[in-house]
This record gives sequence, structure tokens and C-alpha cells, in this order.
Amino acid sequence: MLLSKDELRSLVELTHQSPHTLLGMHPLGGQAGLVVRALLPDAAKVAIQPVHEKDKPAFELKRLPKTDVFEGTTKLANSVYAYDLVITDKGGHTRRTRDAYSFLPTLGEADLFLFGKGDERKIYDKLGAQLRTIDGVHGTSFAVWAPNAQRVSVVGDFSNWDGRVYSMRLLGASGVWEIFIPGVGQGAHYKFEIRDVHGHVKLNTDPFGFFFEVAPKQAAIVWETKGFKWTDAAWLKQRAKRDALRSPMSVYEMHVGSWQKKTATESWSYRELAKPLVEYVKCLGFTHVEMMPVAEHAFYPSWGYQVTGFFAPTSRFGTPEDFQFLVNALHEAGIGVIVDWVPAHFPRDTWALAKFDGTALFEHEDPRKGAHQDWGTLIFNFGRNEVSNFLVANALFWCERFHIDGLRVDAVASMLYLDYSRKAGEWIPNEHGGRENLEAIEFLKKFNHITHTEFPGVMTIAEESTAWPQVTRPPYIGGLGFSFKWNMGWMHDTLGYFMREPVHRKYHQNDLTFAMLYHHNENFVLPLSHDEVVHGKGSLIRRMTGDDWQKFANLRTLLGYQWLFPGKKLLFMGGEIGQSAEWNENAQLDWGLLDAGPFHRGLQQFVADLNHLYAAAPGLWQADYDHAGFNWIDCNDRENSVLSFLRQTADGSNQLAIILNLTPVPRSNYRIGLPRAGKWREVLNSDAQIYGGSNQGNFGGVTAQPVPEHSQQYSAEFNLPPLSVIVFQAE
Repeated sequence: MLLSKDELRSLVELTHQSPHTLLGMHPLGGQAGLVVRALLPDAAKVAIQPVHEKDKPAFELKRLPKTDVFEGTTKLANSVYAYDLVITDKGGHTRRTRDAYSFLPTLGEADLFLFGKGDERKIYDKLGAQLRTIDGVHGTSFAVWAPNAQRVSVVGDFSNWDGRVYSMRLLGASGVWEIFIPGVGQGAHYKFEIRDVHGHVKLNTDPFGFFFEVAPKQAAIVWETKGFKWTDAAWLKQRAKRDALRSPMSVYEMHVGSWQKKTATESWSYRELAKPLVEYVKCLGFTHVEMMPVAEHAFYPSWGYQVTGFFAPTSRFGTPEDFQFLVNALHEAGIGVIVDWVPAHFPRDTWALAKFDGTALFEHEDPRKGAHQDWGTLIFNFGRNEVSNFLVANALFWCERFHIDGLRVDAVASMLYLDYSRKAGEWIPNEHGGRENLEAIEFLKKFNHITHTEFPGVMTIAEESTAWPQVTRPPYIGGLGFSFKWNMGWMHDTLGYFMREPVHRKYHQNDLTFAMLYHHNENFVLPLSHDEVVHGKGSLIRRMTGDDWQKFANLRTLLGYQWLFPGKKLLFMGGEIGQSAEWNENAQLDWGLLDAGPFHRGLQQFVADLNHLYAAAPGLWQADYDHAGFNWIDCNDRENSVLSFLRQTADGSNQLAIILNLTPVPRSNYRIGLPRAGKWREVLNSDAQIYGGSNQGNFGGVTAQPVPEHSQQYSAEFNLPPLSVIVFQAE
């Protein structure tokens, strides 16, 4: 035996942090020859066979007493050469493989330096499981960040889940452990066996895993995500040139597993979903689909907001290629794809990210900074370079590998405030004594800047529920750098208004007008999201007042107001058909309602016509965030609950007048001011019979007369249907 007793013990007890220095082939020095060692628990016999240089010696290794370590020497060569291990197991079966301990590290010093600095933007090409061919050998390199672990091994179906077989090496002070394993290919299941800082051995899934077993199983699966044949080059080219602020954007928010189902209990796969979803969204005229989180999550009722696999589309609905197929199909149909992205928190599962190496690696140690009390989850340590790198690279990963067009960032407010949902004494002030999370602020600025520069045209959208300033302004002027922000205030005020009985609405007209006082502070999206149809709030249609006729008239008017008001639009699935029940992630939408009388199908048709009008009229989107794009005509008729306003392009070339009658009382000969003379064509009327309305209107349009009204030079008399929104376009 050439090993010292301590060296042998370190191999047998798996305590050596660089097993490659003892295992594999090594010169003995001078002309003394070579030594080869292998730790093979299932082996009865081991031999060495040269691979390329046939003149190199083959020889046998002998088991060291009372161990699974085999050692052998030769004096016929002095320089290391490529060789195979020929292994005969205890059952008499023989296999031949290259030695995993004969390969150099697959990560270089530059990779590790950039990761430690927080600036390796493609770290997902380096860590995790990477299919590689090295020296003609096909296999997989595994790498994981666990700086405080005592030992890390790769275990899998290729090693009988035995942590003794493939113990990894620690690469210097980087905290990264690495090994290349020949013969491991796509589809192999694996985990990391970690002896943590306290000496406890546990199994962890791969933080950079690309594909996972279907929950509740937890193994990662070796998978290649770069081989899909995309056909959306034209889409990506126009996306890079598109000015999202001055383009139409109506978003259909959906949950992949419960939009439609194949059977009562079985969901469509991503690939199967592509055709019906494309046809439906195209027919209804939405410009984008926004998917609730598709990243892997073990707990289905979390709706994806407790992510356990940040780099993997959930395997519940298919493979990564299947998800790529779905995105590609949407792009080919001219539909953009936004996904929910969740950097604000992660679950406490110790087999995932929590206490990964026995320490608070991804999170904060102190629960006053590292734990969300409301959700029972943990908060990322945004100030740690490697954690920031993990998250920024994750955002880029979804844009690169899956061609995602937008990332909607969940729960931004919880990231910005150290005292978010905490009482006095339950949080730690920042270095200046304030409540702002300075590290999270810098992270968000970095994420937005890098995402926008690396992928021009990709949008970032903040769900930020407070009045934090400059969320959608560039970092170089002090902003966070998001493209858009959800207008939660508009959503709250507007829903509150439409839930009131019409007789009381005259006292609350400011609920509909207040949003314009702060509209130009940010680039707003107007959301009616999944959050508004869960947790006992009731569906949109059930929150409207009156009998069925009035409920549907109210909902059509609400959606019309949303689409015609400045800002981009978002509607959660089911809202367009008047889904009666609250959303349930375990059941599909109640599509049968479309055959239950005229109201549901009429609402669906109204949304489609609303979208088509919206897309065709630049006045409704080209100047969403310009002062010239919107003017109240009259917002003061509280007694009658009537509102009117103008939407137009910045140059005034496309001009539309919108009138809302927010009571069930029809109003005839109601004079409203207009900015120009001539014909104003009625292009949309929510009270039309085809939508389930009473079919009152203006016989196709009105003619403006030189009668001043509402500070306008012209005006016309309108017939205002009950509980309606009507739209007129200047000819």
C-alpha cells in the first residue's frame, strides 16, 4: 500500500475534499512508474486497459485489505495516459468505463472567479449537470456550490445511489464541488449526497437541475435543453425592435394545469396544450399569454409560487422540449409569452435550497431578515454574490433557453421593505437605520439592467403593491428599471366601485378617476389577476351587483373600462366567459357555461371584439404613457354616474371618445363635448344584443355639431344604454 493510513481513512470514510488527488492515475516520481487507485464498492476484480496508446501497459489493481479501495502500480510507464477501468462485479459481470477520476476539472479559474464575483451570466452552463464529450468520452459533468459542506457526492441510478462511488472534489476556495462521470447520459436520475457542516448526511436536489421527477419524487434528471429546433426567428427579430410602451399589449393570464383538461383529472401536456391554446388566444385577440409560475414546484397548491427547481419547467406537463414547443407555437402565431418569476422567496424544504450545506447558504441566517412570516418561506440573501448570480442567471436562462418575452416578478414589495408584514422588533434596519432593503434594491436594478441589455425587447413587470417611487424608471436615474408595474391601486379602486349598488355609485366616482392623478408616475399594467378570484373573494361575475342581466352588463362595462383606460391590460382566465365559481387549480374552467344561455358566450364575444378594436386603434395604446394620449371630457357628472374621456395618438391622428353609463338607467339625448366636427362612428357598444345586452345605441354613430360643451368646441347628443360602455371613433 502506497497510501498513508490517514489518506486511506479519508477515502474509506469519505472525508477527503479532493479525492482526485488520491484516486485515478498518478506518477510515482522520477522513473518509479505509475499508481492507479479506484474506490469501487461493488467490484470483485479491477484491471487497467489503455485507450489510445496501445504500447502503454495494462495491469491489475488489488483490493487493499478490509476496504473497497483498489490499488495497482506499473513501472512500464512514467507519464499519465488515458485508460479504462475493467470492472468485474461480485456477480461475475464485467463492464468497461473510463475512470471518472482521470479527468481535469470542467470549470476553469475564470468561471469560478466570475461566479464568486456574482457576474457569471451563464453559470447555468457550468454548474448543475452538463452533458459533455471530453477526449471522445460521452458523459456528464456535475458541479454544485456548497462551500461549507464537508463532502459532496453525486448519487444516482448509475451508482446504485451509493455516495461512495462518485465523491466530488472541492475547487479551491470557490465552494464549488465538481466531477465528470463517463457514460452518464440524458435521462439519468441523480441527487447530491451532502455531508453538511454539522456532519449530517442528507440528499439534496440540484439547484441548477433542468428537469425533475414528477412530485412528490425529488430527483433531478440529466437533460439537454439546447437541442430544440426553434422556428420563431422572425418573432425574435421584431421583438428586439418593438417599443413595448408604444405597442398594444393585452395579456391573458393562465394556469397551465387548469385552463383545460384532457379528462377530469388529467391535464394537457405542454405539447398538447399548444394547438387549443393558440387557437383560443388568437381568436380572442390577446397579444400575450402570461403563465403562472411554470418553474418546478413540489407543492401543487402553491400555484408555482414556492419554487424548488428554478431552472426547470415543471415536469407535471412534460419535458423542457415540450415547453419549448408550446412557446414556439405561440410565437409562430404572433403571441408573446410572459412567465411569473419568483425571486422573492423559496420554500423551507431542506432537500431543495434551504440550509443547503447545513448553513443559511441561499437565505439569511437571522429569521428577521431571512424568513417570510406570511408564507412560511425563506428570503434570498440578495447581498451574497453567488446568490445574486444564481437569480440573475436564472432570469437570463428563461430568456435564452425558452425564448420568454417577459418576466413578471412576484411580490416585489416584500423584497423592498425589511419590515414587510412585520411588527416592531421583528426586523433589522439597514445600515442607515431605514426600512429599505438596500441589497434587494441593488439586485433588482442589476437584474433589470442585465435582462434588458442581454435580451432587447424582453419585458420585466413588477407586482409592487406600494407607492415605491420610480419602479419603471431606469437605474441610472435612481429607478428600479422595470418595464412595467401592475397598478394594484387601480385594480382595488375599480373593483370596489363595480361591487357597489348603482344607486350608491354617485358617491364614489372618484374611485374611477383617482388613477389618472398618478398614472404618469409609472408605466402601468391594469390587472384583473388570479389574486382577485381566490381565497373567498368570489369570481368577477359573482362580485358584480344585481340580477344576472345586470351582473353581466356590469362585467362587460368593467372590462371595457379596463381596456379603454390608459395602460396595458391583463385578465385572468375565466374572466372572459363569466366563470361562476372561484378559480380552482384542480379543475378546468367551466367551459360548459358557454352553452348556458346568451350571457357567457356574449361576454366572451365582447372580450374578443374589445381586443380586436384595441389592436386596430393606435389611439388606445400608442400614447398610453404620454400626457397627450388621454383627456377627460367629463368626469364630474356624479349624479348620473356618467364618465367620458378621449383616447388618441400623440399627434391626434387616431381619436376615440369613450362614454360609460354606470347605472341601469338609459339616458337619451345626453350631450357630450367632442374635439372635432363631423361623423363619430360607434365602433363598440357593450349593450349590443350579440353580447347579451338590451341593444340600445346610436344607430351607428353621431355627428358633432358646433355647440360647445365640456370645454370642447363641438358636441353631440348620445343615447347611453344602461350599464354600458360605448366607443366612438372620429372619421
